[in-house]
Amino acid sequence: MTADRAAPSGQSPEKQGQDGPRHVAIIMDGNGRWAKARGLPRALGHREGVQALKRTIQAAPDLGIDCLTVFGFSTENWSRPEDEVSDLMGLVRSYVASDLARLTKAGVRLKILGRRQGLPADIAAIIERAEAQTAHNDRFLLQVAFNYGGRADLVDAARRHMERVLAGETVEPFNEAILTSGLATAGSPPLDLIVRTSGEQRLSNFLLWEAAYAELVFQDILWPDYGPKALAEAISAFGQRDRRFGRRVIAPERATA
Repeated sequence: MTADRAAPSGQSPEKQGQDGPRHVAIIMDGNGRWAKARGLPRALGHREGVQALKRTIQAAPDLGIDCLTVFGFSTENWSRPEDEVSDLMGLVRSYVASDLARLTKAGVRLKILGRRQGLPADIAAIIERAEAQTAHNDRFLLQVAFNYGGRADLVDAARRHMERVLAGETVEPFNEAILTSGLATAGSPPLDLIVRTSGEQRLSNFLLWEAAYAELVFQDILWPDYGPKALAEAISAFGQRDRRFGRRVIAPERATA
């Protein structure tokens, strides 16, 4: 992907490209606690969370990010109370209705990660329309994990390869490259950074394979309060990490006189 963007203050585009994360994933946590602290229904917390998402998407390209992946709804979230699930589905409908044209104009390509089976028919249709309408955009990639689970995605990728083998379409041995190509995130940049808000410190079945060498940043801020400043702080924390990818860096010996 290509993107024309301004570098953060005091940082050249060249340095930004070398040091900043290209692909950031966010576990958007804390909507319910945000609402509870204010004596409000959980539904209002989720709605404020959508506003935080809009702010974050708008800020991400200017902070050097090419791809943003957010955890919207997990395969386990179906077990939540029916009224809460219904409200979350309603937010999907309203978000696409209100923001799809803006995302398209801004050059954002939208990709939904997760299983389509079991989704309400109108939600599945909305997803297909949003992906088709933004498919030509290449300034920024927004991936929304919806009806998604990291374990389920691994199982689905393995099953796809097995089905190809049984159908006689391939005899390739199963390996890491084949598994990666079968994941929902296939084609996106390698994952650099995972951020979780609200102070919780776990992955919750999110991007398990992709997280192998991603940096983890946990921020003590509830998601509805999130925005450009918090995202910039996460990127700054990423910049302080020494990423070795399993290698050992040995300093050269000093020459002796």
